[in-house]
Amino acid sequence: MTRKKPLQIELGAALRGSGIRIATAESCTGGILSGMITEIAGSSDYFIGGIIAYSNDIKKEAVGVKASTLKNFGAVSKETAIELSEGVRKRFKTDIGVSITGIAGPGGGSPEKPVGTVFIGISKSKKAIVKKFLFKGTRRSIRKASADAALKMLLESLGR
Repeated sequence: MTRKKPLQIELGAALRGSGIRIATAESCTGGILSGMITEIAGSSDYFIGGIIAYSNDIKKEAVGVKASTLKNFGAVSKETAIELSEGVRKRFKTDIGVSITGIAGPGGGSPEKPVGTVFIGISKSKKAIVKKFLFKGTRRSIRKASADAALKMLLESLGR
């Protein structure tokens, strides 16, 4: 299926009038996802806000990621993505929390987690899902691909 509208417009159409509210916790994307969502007029109907949790201290203090999770699994992991999405959902009292954590490069990768490794989490009240991605390209393209993938996951979580 080919999408005709930008993902954030589709998301807005899916959420507008639904009463569903979302919040974001972004690391490697540094606010790109939140920026894309708020490009749409009227997004304040469903977008409550977001946290750029770039450092591990902010992941812990502002969002509630456990120190043990960061120590045992790392900032770029499915476990951290789950805790980020659940933490931002609970702190912002929204229906859905979405998180992105990854390695945008050009440095910082390892054989286990190469540059382009990204985990995206979606948390709802009774369910959390995480997907792992391995994007190729420049820092800019990895960050943009991550935000696009998060928008697609949000749409899928809404049955779109």
